[in-house]
Amino acid sequence: MELFHVGFISVRLLDFIDILIVAFLLYKIYQLLKGGTAMNIFIGIVSMYVLWFLFVKILDMQLLGAILGQFMSVGVLALIIVFQQEVRRFLLVLGSNSFAGKDSFTRKLLPWNWNSAPATAPNIIPIVKACAGMAKNKTGAIIVLARTSDLKFFQDTGDIMDADVSKRLLESIFFKNSPLHDGAVIIENNKIKAARCVLPVTENTDLPAQYGMRHRAALGITEQSDAISIIVSEETGLISVAIEGSIHANLSPEELERLLEKEM
Repeated sequence: MELFHVGFISVRLLDFIDILIVAFLLYKIYQLLKGGTAMNIFIGIVSMYVLWFLFVKILDMQLLGAILGQFMSVGVLALIIVFQQEVRRFLLVLGSNSFAGKDSFTRKLLPWNWNSAPATAPNIIPIVKACAGMAKNKTGAIIVLARTSDLKFFQDTGDIMDADVSKRLLESIFFKNSPLHDGAVIIENNKIKAARCVLPVTENTDLPAQYGMRHRAALGITEQSDAISIIVSEETGLISVAIEGSIHANLSPEELERLLEKEM
């Protein structure tokens, strides 16, 4: 449907939709790349394309154009290899938020759920109480709450437990003399699936200096999945939550409870 016509230019409704979709995708790509080394790599690739266009299309430099053309010919494959993690995160965000997420328009339209077994929301109260107690005693902890992403690979890096969630158990796991305290606890379907789990570390280089390896690991798992990570700092006793590669810092137990109820 044509909206208006000026001279030889006609603008349709589909043109506006096209622009909005491209703007949305570019914004998501920027969110995934900002703050890490991937942004510098992306700028380098864009610079290479500009040079190739300048030398080949405008100045017609055949030799230099042929050399740069070899890089451009494998551009898509190179992008997939270089940005493997970013492509994974982009598809995860796009799928979770737009098509498969709990608030997506697809799930609202379709009367059935294509997941074989819907995830059980965790009992938030004992988690919040455990975090409050550990924060008071300055006991460091990482608690990962699974949502729709499969975290079995990360569970297998630790010790499998499959235990009911309780305040006392969480506090005993992260007690400094416990053999399970060094690592993350993963909670899925209201069960403590595993403890002492190894998490991927974020590549974001713009984090504040006070964020140590515990915060970086908590961010890393939220960049590679839609899980939520709760961090209790051993140095300061402050509670933070990592969601989709961003940290909500210095939360009180009440704020933590409200945030988890909203997200889970």
